[in-house]
Amino acid sequence: MSELKGRKLVLGVTGGVAAYKAAELVRLLGKAGADVHVVLTEGGARFVTAVTFQALSGNPVWTDLWDPRMGNNMAHIDLTRDADAILIAPATADVMAKLVHGLADDLLTTLCLARDCPLLVAPAMNRQMWEHPATRRNAAQLAADGVTLFGPAAGEQACGEVGLGRMLEPEELCEAVIGFFQPKLLAGRRVVMTAGPTFEPIDPVRGITNSSSGKMAYGLARACVQAGAEVVLVSGPVALPVPMGAHRVSVRSALEMREAVLAAVPGSDVFIGVAAVADYRPAAAAEHKIKKSGAELAITLTPNPDILAEVAALPNPPFCVGFAAESRNLDEYAEGKRKAKKLPMVVGNLVQDGLGGDDNQVVLFDEAGRHPLPKAPKPEVARSIVAHLAALLPRN
Repeated sequence: MSELKGRKLVLGVTGGVAAYKAAELVRLLGKAGADVHVVLTEGGARFVTAVTFQALSGNPVWTDLWDPRMGNNMAHIDLTRDADAILIAPATADVMAKLVHGLADDLLTTLCLARDCPLLVAPAMNRQMWEHPATRRNAAQLAADGVTLFGPAAGEQACGEVGLGRMLEPEELCEAVIGFFQPKLLAGRRVVMTAGPTFEPIDPVRGITNSSSGKMAYGLARACVQAGAEVVLVSGPVALPVPMGAHRVSVRSALEMREAVLAAVPGSDVFIGVAAVADYRPAAAAEHKIKKSGAELAITLTPNPDILAEVAALPNPPFCVGFAAESRNLDEYAEGKRKAKKLPMVVGNLVQDGLGGDDNQVVLFDEAGRHPLPKAPKPEVARSIVAHLAALLPRN
């Protein structure tokens, strides 16, 4: 998806070892649709050349405060006048200190001081530099001044030490930039969600499950995080990366999912039941692998708990959203589910339109009626669901 289509970004690259990651970041931002203009400091150019960034961005690279290529010779003014944001990655301890004190001794610091757009900073330095009281004060002051900090992360550093100070990986930074531009419709809200299938064991190696990929739920979790929510994702077995900023609780069976949900729901504002929970489980799982004998095998099934209905029936329930994946009669079954479980909102879709795929087509059902959404990639559908949900929530 071109989630940054139409966005102009100025990327400042300063003199840290993590400058090599900035090349991949330019590629990813461009792939997401952004128009990237790189400002390379003298220190940054010691690690990666301007030629590399020009090839990856398709735009001229800016290095000199007195660069005559800008018609009025005022690159420090004109570069940000139509930009959506400046991102400095990596941001060294030196450049952070300069930003705090309003110093302007090169093109990057001068255009940051004269900017007409938000400033995003991705710190990158040795752990002791990051932990130094001066750097901690500078980071706090930048945040107080309205600058957005992405990271740093913890891990092994180029110097061989381990700790906080690593720049976020390019994929994480690209995700953070995409999230920055999303409206914070769920700011201050806590959302608990279920995701994926459940696996109900028959014996130690076999079980009952379904074809849910978890993509819709994970896309919805990502959209909730980007909308400003704190997200707890109770997930069945799926092969998907955890959305940046979400906390995943991994489970396998419906009983495990129920236990995790009931532990997470207190204090939450919203509960979204997206998981394709198996309706039944074997009444008793075999202790050892059942050997093939050629004879018919009879398995007694017992109903699984209805997690969504149980949460909706709590004395003080969160705003509950259900999902109804049907093979036919979508309106009848989805609206019936909403009324039977006393849910304020249900997201319905036909399984042939979304289960296991990258796109989805859904209809939203609430007290006001049905609201069909156009078929779209699941991340886009997720954002539309979040917008509708946010509009129904009571104000804080």
